Amino acid sequence: MADRTEPIVVTLLVIDVLEILQVPYVIGGSLASALHGTARATLDSDLVVDLQPEHITPLVAALQATFYVDETAVRQAVIHQSSFSVIHLESIFKVDMFVAGQQPFAQRQIQNAQMVIVTTDPERAARFTSAEDTLLAKLHWYRLGGDSSERQWRDVEGITAVQGERLDWPYLQQRAAELGVADLLARLQMD
Repeated sequence: MADRTEPIVVTLLVIDVLEILQVPYVIGGSLASALHGTARATLDSDLVVDLQPEHITPLVAALQATFYVDETAVRQAVIHQSSFSVIHLESIFKVDMFVAGQQPFAQRQIQNAQMVIVTTDPERAARFTSAEDTLLAKLHWYRLGGDSSERQWRDVEGITAVQGERLDWPYLQQRAAELGVADLLARLQMD
């Protein structure tokens, strides 16, 4: 059985390389929704990265001893502002990386990142998406999945329940409109 800390430990291996290469990043997805809402099991972690062409070769070189990484996939993701995955060879845990490029919401996620202590022995912090940006990303993925992913919707409800009045609703409303998920945000507020 996998160690419960495995997702963050494996993710930190990738983050170590990103930090050495000075690539801005932020942890999103299920790890961020667990931080801001309710925890659930996950099969991967998600990073939004501001990866540039000059980072590709050193990133692949630094990861290839510990991760399966396809340099062509990395290069294509940078060119097309899309995503690629690296897979930890020992645990088979996957880290998905979404290239921010010129996408305003992805850039905003990186800019709004919050430092969170993720391990205590030794103490280590990592950058996570804000509760609001995590909620918006989950609504966006829910929409992309045809408004049918119960898992994404549960994550959204968990964030809303835990964060409550701390959420910046004017920010959420403005950004939800930009992402085309204002109707989902309104539905969430009515639930």
